[in-house]
Amino acid sequence: MEGKALDTLETLVRGIAVGAMLCTALAMLTGRPMVPARWCGALFSLAAAGFALHSGGAETRAVWPIILPIWLLSMGGTAYFWMFGMALFEDRPFRLTRWIPAVVMTLVGLTGAWTARPLSEGIWVFHNLLEVALVGHVLSLVWRHREGDLIEARRALRTPVIVLISIYAIALSGFEIAFELGMRAPWLSLLQAASLAVISLLAAMAFLTARPGLFAIASDERVLEPRVEDIDPQDRPLLTRLQSVMTEDQIWRQEGLTIGRLAASVQAPEHRLRRLINGGLGYRNFADFLNGQRIEAARTTLSDPAQARLPVSSLAFDLGYASLGPFNRAFKDATGQTPSQWRLESLRALGDGSRAGSPIAKDSG
Repeated sequence: MEGKALDTLETLVRGIAVGAMLCTALAMLTGRPMVPARWCGALFSLAAAGFALHSGGAETRAVWPIILPIWLLSMGGTAYFWMFGMALFEDRPFRLTRWIPAVVMTLVGLTGAWTARPLSEGIWVFHNLLEVALVGHVLSLVWRHREGDLIEARRALRTPVIVLISIYAIALSGFEIAFELGMRAPWLSLLQAASLAVISLLAAMAFLTARPGLFAIASDERVLEPRVEDIDPQDRPLLTRLQSVMTEDQIWRQEGLTIGRLAASVQAPEHRLRRLINGGLGYRNFADFLNGQRIEAARTTLSDPAQARLPVSSLAFDLGYASLGPFNRAFKDATGQTPSQWRLESLRALGDGSRAGSPIAKDSG
C-alpha cells in the first residue's frame, strides 16, 4: 500500500513538472516577437516535459503513444537547451549548424533504446557525456560574457540561469548514475520527480516574468557617430566624452578593454554607459560595440595598398584583439568575408580601377 501511495505521489509531482514546462512552452510560442530564443525555449520545454513523463513509473509511461513526438524531443533535450542558451545569450544569427547536436543526440538516444545490453550501456554513457559537454558550453557562454551584456533584463538573468543549470546538471547526472548502479528504491524516483518539479517551476518563474528587452529583436541600426539630437539630453555630455576617447584616444585599441575601464575613462557610472551604448547606439553587447570600431579600422587598413604586406595577425593585435581567431570571426560576422579575402578583393578592385583609368589600359582594351 505504501508503494502505491509513493507511485501516486510521484505521478502527481511529475505532473507539476510537466505542467510547468508546458506552460512555459505555450508562453514562448505565443509571445512576440517570435525570435529564435522563443521557439528554442519552447522546444526545450517540450523536451523537458517529455523527459519528466518517460523517466517515471508505469503510470507516466502509459501515455507514450500520445506523446511519442515529445519523447523523441526528450532524446535531444539538452541539445535544445544548448540552442536556447545560444539564441538567448549570444547575439549572433541563428544558423542551421546549431541543429547538429540535437540530431546527433537524438540518433544516439534512439540507438541506445534499440540496442541490447551491454552495448546499450556504453551508448548511454556517450549520450550523457554529450549532455555534460553541451551544459558546460552553455555555462561557459553565460559566465564569460556576463560583464559585456548591455541588455539589463538579460544581464540580471545570467546568475540565476547559471545556478539553475548547475543544479539541473548535478541532479540529472546524480540520478542517472544512481539508476545505472542499480539503485531502484521508490523514494529515489520520487526524489528525481521532485527535483524536476522544482527546477521546472524555477524555470517558469525565470522566463515567464515580464522582462522588457529580453526577447527583443536585435537591431541592425548601430551607429558609430549618432546624431546628438537623437540621444537623451541627460546622456549627451556622456556621449561627447565617449566619442572623444573612442575617436581621439582610440581607447578601443587596448587589449582586454572592459566596460568598467571605459566607464572610468569617461568618468560615468557603468550603468549609464551601458544604457547609452545599448539604447542610444543600438548595441546589445560590449564586444559588438568594440568590434564596430575595430572592424571599421580594419577595412580601411586592409584596403590600403601601402599596407598590403602587413600581416593580418599584426593588424589583429594592433586593433586590440588578443589573438587572430577572434578577429577573423568578428570580421567575417560583419562582412561575410575573412580579412584576407576582403584585402584581396579590395586591392584587386583598386588595381582594376587604376588600369581602367590609364591611357595604356584603354589602348590595350
